[in-house]
This record gives sequence, C-alpha cells and structure tokens, in this order.
Amino acid sequence: MKAAWYSANGEAQDVMQVGELPTPSPQAGEVLVRLATSGVNPSDVKSRRARPLSDPLIVPHSDGAGVIEAVGSGVPAARVGERVWVWNGQWQRPFGTCAQYITLPAAQAVLLPEGTDFAAGACMGIPGLTAVQSVILAERMAGDLQGQTVLVTGASSAVGHYITQMVTLAGGRVVGTVGSEAKAAHARAAGMQEAIFYKTESVPDRVKALTHGRGADVIIDMDFSTTARWAAEGALAAHGQVICFGSNALEVQMPFRPWLFQSMGVKFFLVYDLTAADRLRAVARLSHMLAQDQLQHSIGQRLALDQVAQAHLSVESGQIVGNVVIDV
Repeated sequence: MKAAWYSANGEAQDVMQVGELPTPSPQAGEVLVRLATSGVNPSDVKSRRARPLSDPLIVPHSDGAGVIEAVGSGVPAARVGERVWVWNGQWQRPFGTCAQYITLPAAQAVLLPEGTDFAAGACMGIPGLTAVQSVILAERMAGDLQGQTVLVTGASSAVGHYITQMVTLAGGRVVGTVGSEAKAAHARAAGMQEAIFYKTESVPDRVKALTHGRGADVIIDMDFSTTARWAAEGALAAHGQVICFGSNALEVQMPFRPWLFQSMGVKFFLVYDLTAADRLRAVARLSHMLAQDQLQHSIGQRLALDQVAQAHLSVESGQIVGNVVIDV
C-alpha cells in the first residue's frame, strides 16, 4: 500500500517520506479500512516535530474516512462495504491514517452517513469529537445551554467551528475570539453572534461589555494559559465554568483568589482518552448530528498523499481557515 511516514523527529520537508508499506491484515476484533481521506491536526504536526518515536517508523494522523474492506474474527461480515470515519487511528500505536489502509478495533470505525463525504469524515475524530465532548461537559457542569452566553476561544479554528455550531444548536449565544475579519466571517456563518478580536482588544473587557458586566456563563477553551487570566479578570461569570482541551503553555500560573472567591470551575479533558461511557455518548451525539445533516464542514485545503509535507506546513502556519485533508 502507498503510505507516508517518518523515522525521526524534525521538519516536515526533512523527515516525511512517501512510499510502499505492507498492507495490514485485520486481527480478531478489528476491521481493515480502505481509506479515502486522512485529516491533519495540530497534534499530528507537534508529534512529528517533538514526540519521541515509539517505533522505527510512524505513519501519522489519527483521523480518516473510507470503506471497510475486510474484518477480523468476531466482527460481523455485514460490516464489509460500510462507509466509516475513524478515531484514535494513531493514538498509542505507530500506524495511523496517512496510508491507503489501516486496521483498528471495530469500535473505532464509525458509520458515516451516505450524505456526508469522506473529507468531512476525516474531520470527525479530533475536531468533531473534541467539539461534541466540550458541549456535553458544558451541559453537565453548567446545565442546559439555552439562553446562556458561551465564550468560544478560537471560534474559527477547526474545533471551534464545530463548537460554535453545536452551542448554537443547543440554544446558546456564542461569543468568539478570532484573529481577523475573515476568520470572524467564517465563525459568524457557523452561528457566532459576537466577535472579539483578541489581538487588538481586551477580551475580558469586551465580554463584560457584551454581558452587562456579568461575564460569560461558560468558556470553551483551547488555550488555558491565556484563559486562566481572562476568567480572573471578568471574562467568566461568578459560578461560571471553563471546559478546556488545550494550552499553549505546559505550565500555567492561575490567579487563585479570583477563581476561589467567584466559585469558578474548570474541567479539563483529552479527546484521545475519554472514558468508555463518555466516548459512547459523544460518538452517538455526533452520529445523530451527521445523520440529521445539522453540521457545516469546512475543508480549507485538500492535498494528495505525495503532498503530505505541504499539508503539515499548512497546519503549522495557522493560516488555513478550515481543516486540512489529504486524499489517500
């Protein structure tokens, strides 16, 4: 099979290789998926650059979509021919979705509705599941989002674009941070009601102005290293909740007194490591939204497998609005 891989950490143009690897065979409980697309996420490029290699070579990317071509023992033969999207394709294993085939446990290949194309399917594993789990946790910690103000940091990002849609579907009012007018337009098209240009204006001050001084009821956050301070400065209402799935700094100084005296809470989660119950709930809710055609999908760039290095560079640049997808 044709595949892309790297055998050392480094810059994409220096370490990414494309060639032939053996086609895997499904073991007990597994499916073999003939991939049509592979999604590229920031975590993929960070891993290539700095995560120590666990094996002699790494086929990158956790997300993808395609058709089940064969099944291992214990998996119903009726699944052959099923259109699917996959999650955790390269989580704690060396061979991800940047190849023509992947084998993985049957539960990690989820039915993709006929009306959803493979490019969109390649956006479900990390962007889609991160978004839906964020909203599920927001509802768990803050209650029904109907009428609540939700600050979405990075509202035009791959994940933020889905979060914005899902909060809007749940009846929430989305206030989003964005870096440009183009990104604001992208987020508004997904349901964002108010844009905050974080590069040129104070986010806490704008949130307070938009909420009559109260602050947002919920913050769904991709950078706790910044949001910890914003919340303490009034971006989050008393008794408000932060749902966080990322940080630009690994060590964060948290202004404890404002958080304590306003009884604010934070819930962190890693989309790769959801509990079994949370994973089932998130996959079911995302599958329902796909089946009902409730989501917009934004594909910012599609490239061929031979252009995998360029795909990584595009994600690293942060200039592409929408998901970067490779046709395999």
